[in-house]
Amino acid sequence: MRRFFNIIFIMFITANCVFATTPWQQKKEVSKIIQSEQSQNITNQANILYAENDIKNAFNLFLSIPEEERSAQNWLLLGNILQDQGKIDEAVFMYNRAIQVDETFYKAYYNLGNIYLQDGRPNMAIEQYKKVIKLKPEYPYAHYNLGCAYIKLGKLGKAKYEILTAIDLKNTVADFHYNLAYIYKQQKKEKQAKIYLDYYNKLTENQI
Repeated sequence: MRRFFNIIFIMFITANCVFATTPWQQKKEVSKIIQSEQSQNITNQANILYAENDIKNAFNLFLSIPEEERSAQNWLLLGNILQDQGKIDEAVFMYNRAIQVDETFYKAYYNLGNIYLQDGRPNMAIEQYKKVIKLKPEYPYAHYNLGCAYIKLGKLGKAKYEILTAIDLKNTVADFHYNLAYIYKQQKKEKQAKIYLDYYNKLTENQI
């Protein structure tokens, strides 16, 4: 019986040792908190510069954040800047890093889809837009761009479905109606094509 209690006592001490925090560990945790706060402050400054179109300084600030501290949004904005500069491969890398940080970050999938669509790779674009729609089914631009990718592949039925969905979600975007009119035109449905082309014209007139 005594031996049993000794074993229990030793196990209890060992268990306590597992949860004990040394001064070195405490210092390390404090350092992490400070670094995280510094990264957040840099992010806030960079976001302000980005909003003010001070792209160069915003980019440099985002880069100054340690990679392990960068949020998905940080990676996304780095990708946006690089994409605007025509550095497509670097932008793709940044968007993929955003996804590594947060697999539910639909904006990164959407931007990847846009790159692939503009680059003449509609099948790859479709893959990305489908991921966006799975995460955010009410996002009209994902449906619209998915429809545009299907148009490039000649899949007009699927394209029409996606663009009609986009219009159901947001019917004030002129391009949605224009491309739907195009689809109907290709399908020899002149009456429907005219309806959406007229709506397109009405929307563009209102924007002048």
